[in-house]
Amino acid sequence: MRNQHRSDKTALAIKYGANGINFLKSSPGAILLTGTASVTGKLIPIPAVCIGNDDGMKLKEELKTKPVTATIMMTNFSGIIKARNVIATIKGRLHPDEKVVIGGHLDSWDLATGAIDNGIGSFSVLDMARTFKALNLQPDRTVEFVMFMGEEEGLLGSKAYVKEGLKNGSLHGIRYMLNFDMTNDPKGYSSATSEDSSLIQSIGSLVQEIDTSFKNTFRSGMGLHSDHQPFMLEGIPTGGASGSLSREILNCYHADCDVFSWVKENEIKNTVRYGAVLLYGLADAAALNAAWLTDDALKEKLLKSNLKEPLQIAGEWRWKD
Repeated sequence: MRNQHRSDKTALAIKYGANGINFLKSSPGAILLTGTASVTGKLIPIPAVCIGNDDGMKLKEELKTKPVTATIMMTNFSGIIKARNVIATIKGRLHPDEKVVIGGHLDSWDLATGAIDNGIGSFSVLDMARTFKALNLQPDRTVEFVMFMGEEEGLLGSKAYVKEGLKNGSLHGIRYMLNFDMTNDPKGYSSATSEDSSLIQSIGSLVQEIDTSFKNTFRSGMGLHSDHQPFMLEGIPTGGASGSLSREILNCYHADCDVFSWVKENEIKNTVRYGAVLLYGLADAAALNAAWLTDDALKEKLLKSNLKEPLQIAGEWRWKD
């Protein structure tokens, strides 16, 4: 699998009898990584630890010539806590029962400040809400701004949102779910489907009139491991803004160097500006072409996106071949 998630690696290690797993951080130096190693959000039955690249490569070299042993002292504690999604709603003027949800996850790992993952995403969603209020915007459809909790532990907040929405029927009104996770200084927009590509690029052309640095690119495709996933697996159209982060910043993903100094004021302003325009454009459009995918259509798109295997590993592939 390309770009295999750490939880997939752990699930496979457990399946084939590993007693523990040691992740070697790919970024150079002594950067340490953290993150859930569970595909379900529940505790895994074996220990999983991370080792920095320099130390890990040294260990690999030693293992070529002799057995190596190490002692690891772990003092982890896990217990039940209460966490809440935070939701703000602006009711639509003409279609209040139709909804565009925009969200980012509020939680991050405590090795550092979590400024990039996902301070920039959650702040952008919050500031878009401020923008709508400051301009007294009320589009035709309802807009819901969501700060999801528990994303890092296994998409717990977004899964709870979807579960509750299915239970009370409110989920069926969602026309789009836009996810802002590590989104920074976007140059275009993205959607899981291409049915509204013309509309989305027409929205982007308005941004270009204000700021020529916006390239108005459009990318269509599906992916996993963020808060859009539970919505996507119900067939709901999902999307967002296509941003960019330097390799130096990406090396600090989930790591002890994910600090506030990486945040650039002009770039996060662009995220808010361009994200707000996309949100308003979709919520106020006369018509949206993207509809909920049928189960068969969803299966076909997931297969084309090569997502069957990771979903099988996670126990979320519900189709029988």
